[in-house]
Amino acid sequence: MGDYMAQEDDWDRDLLLDPAWEKQQRKTFTAWCNSHLRKAGTQIENIDEDFRDGLKLMLLLEVISGERLPKPERGKMRVHKINNVNKALDFIASKGVKLVSIGAEEIVDGNAKMTLGMIWTIILRFAIQDISVEETSAKEGLLLWCQRKTAPYKNVNVQNFHISWKDGLAFNALIHRHRPELIEYDKLRKDDPVTNLNNAFEVAEKYLDIPKMLDAEDIVGTLRPDEKAIMTYVSCFYHAFSGAQKAETAANRICKVLAVNQENEHLMEDYERLASDLLEWIRRTIPWLEDRVPQKTIQEMQQKLEDFRDYRRVHKPPKVQEKCQLEINFNTLQTKLRLSNRPAFMPSEGKMVSDINNGWQHLEQAEKGYEEWLLNEIRRLERLDHLAEKFRQKASIHEAWTDGKEAMLKHRDYETATLSDIKALIRKHEAFESDLAAHQDRVEQIAAIAQELNELDYYDSHNVNTRCQKICDQWDALGSLTHSRREALEKTEKQLETIDQLHLEYAKRAAPFNNWMESAMEDLQDMFIVHTIEEIEVQQLVPKRDHALLEEQRKQQSNEHLRRQFASQANIVGPWIQTKMEEIGRISIEMNGTLEDQLSHLKQYERSIVDYKPNLDLLEQQHQLIQEALIFDNKHTNYTMEHIRVGWEQLLTTIARTINEVENQILTRDAKGISQEQMQEFRASFNHFDKEHGGALGPEEFKACLISLGYDVENDRQGDAEFNRIMSVVDPNHSGLVTFQAFIDFMSRETTDTDTADQVIASFKVLAGDKNFITAEELRRELPPDQAEYCIARMAPYQGPDAVPGALDYKSFSTALYGESDL
Repeated sequence: MGDYMAQEDDWDRDLLLDPAWEKQQRKTFTAWCNSHLRKAGTQIENIDEDFRDGLKLMLLLEVISGERLPKPERGKMRVHKINNVNKALDFIASKGVKLVSIGAEEIVDGNAKMTLGMIWTIILRFAIQDISVEETSAKEGLLLWCQRKTAPYKNVNVQNFHISWKDGLAFNALIHRHRPELIEYDKLRKDDPVTNLNNAFEVAEKYLDIPKMLDAEDIVGTLRPDEKAIMTYVSCFYHAFSGAQKAETAANRICKVLAVNQENEHLMEDYERLASDLLEWIRRTIPWLEDRVPQKTIQEMQQKLEDFRDYRRVHKPPKVQEKCQLEINFNTLQTKLRLSNRPAFMPSEGKMVSDINNGWQHLEQAEKGYEEWLLNEIRRLERLDHLAEKFRQKASIHEAWTDGKEAMLKHRDYETATLSDIKALIRKHEAFESDLAAHQDRVEQIAAIAQELNELDYYDSHNVNTRCQKICDQWDALGSLTHSRREALEKTEKQLETIDQLHLEYAKRAAPFNNWMESAMEDLQDMFIVHTIEEIEVQQLVPKRDHALLEEQRKQQSNEHLRRQFASQANIVGPWIQTKMEEIGRISIEMNGTLEDQLSHLKQYERSIVDYKPNLDLLEQQHQLIQEALIFDNKHTNYTMEHIRVGWEQLLTTIARTINEVENQILTRDAKGISQEQMQEFRASFNHFDKEHGGALGPEEFKACLISLGYDVENDRQGDAEFNRIMSVVDPNHSGLVTFQAFIDFMSRETTDTDTADQVIASFKVLAGDKNFITAEELRRELPPDQAEYCIARMAPYQGPDAVPGALDYKSFSTALYGESDL
């Protein structure tokens, strides 16, 4: 800058191009010097003559710098004047200005060109050089400031410090932007530059204490106004409005800090809300999954299984995504807090990530137990249905056999029977007793089945028990009646045998007839007791049994087809998921390309995973057919539907988390200025100690990593204390793991240029007019409405001795933003 400020060649060229510029510079520079010298109670009339003795030059420098120069020499001799000018030039040089071809002798001799060059050097160094707007300074900074301030105004386009100001509108725009009540900008006309210029000069002199340094006619009458004169005059506007500029800068800093805080608070509120919703869903769902009240029928239990399938396919997947997004939001929030020098976020009690993980684990345990219970219960009901049907069949056959038996046993047909009839009845009764004995095993089977149904808690056990008891009671009654009938038959037989002896003689005479009668009776009796009906019924059951066996064969063939169909698809989907998991793991720990390359690669993987979803849906459909067919095992695959579901959920969660980790690494890299080489070094160190490639270091692994990097965390009291301090930084939630994100945050923690509480306090002090407190009115005047109200709602009342009604404590508020106190 020094070379530019005092280069003789540039100065000669400027004056040669347009002699009118020297006139503009003389007027402007003189007015500028007087605007400062009057503070010391003096003025200059002729810029060439009045600085020759060096006294006013030294005084000017003292006023504009606020520093004391060496004591001037008051003598009238030339050597005294030269010494004074040299003291002034030495002071200028001490401020980093390189003076070229400007010597004390030329100033003492009244060299106008050199004197103007020296004053321009002073103006540049003390009025323009320290102007800074964003990343620009000095002339460029002043130009940018003018452009920003005049941008909203029509017919104003500031591109330089000469012709952009000829019509006077830019000067008026600068004044109106800061003091709109002084200028009626809409009434100004671009085609009346002299009026515009004089209006600005007069308003600036009257209300802003900026002396008139330019002549409107000179500017309008010159093809290109002098750049140095315009810059000098415009710099006075900058400094006149510097208080407003400082306030604007302070307000911008505060707005930036508050915007970060508001965004972080919004993320915190979102986390709290999402965490509450997810935990409430878990709280409601677990009792449903822990409900083990069985239903009465297979159909009802299959409906519960269908409900569970809907839960796994429809209701749970969005919650898996919510949980994953919650963790991503939490990690992103913690990264942003670290990058903005804010304390780590601590969720409300019971809403930590670990609390959600514990609740989720409880949910999945209940879920796993619930599905196992459903399948076992369906198996039990299937067994019960089979037993119940077996009971009904055996009971029905038995009841059909006993039908009419009691009436037969109670029949007193023997009272009118002859001896031969009695003998026939006895033979028939003996056959019945054999049949009855044979049925004893069937009755015992029926009772055993009923007992098993009771033990398996069959829902219709009451009716089964009632029917079984009726069969048993009837069986006991048949036994008693059988015994009674035998006794009656035997008694009647004895009576008839006695009578027969009496008729023996008669019988001998009637032997032929009796033989015929007995033969006929036997034939009739044989026809009566044969089992031809039962034999016929057995023959009818054979084809029915064949049909049932064929139906079962077809069913098992269909089941086998379903097993093979599911296994074929599962044996493709399962390994695909596992392969993708492994590939994502490799991408996340390898160092191939930039972080952007890794992010792009991961997002491609994410799209390919989403595109694969129809294969999972097909598998779900096949699994539904298997469950509906009550198939509980599959020797053709080691993958169950639940294994596939869990693997798919883990895959979606892993890819989303990995993408988020890389995005946060990019945030950290950009915020802290970490190079790609540094990032690769961090990754290499981390991977070396991450032996299991899990993406996180345990405490001992992390300690070993720190020791390898030169940190003094050996196993002694001092080392342990230092390590515990570091762990509190990298693992604020006490998870027992250090992620790569936390690792790079820690490794680059000292390289970040972030706002601090002290800087925010200083900014509020500017807005408060240097007071120790600020008012709601001042906040509303200086800040956007939402941020002003944000501060007012959170600032505590100021309690200092200089407090006024409504005073707010901006210091405690600022420290609270950075976790140094409580909001």
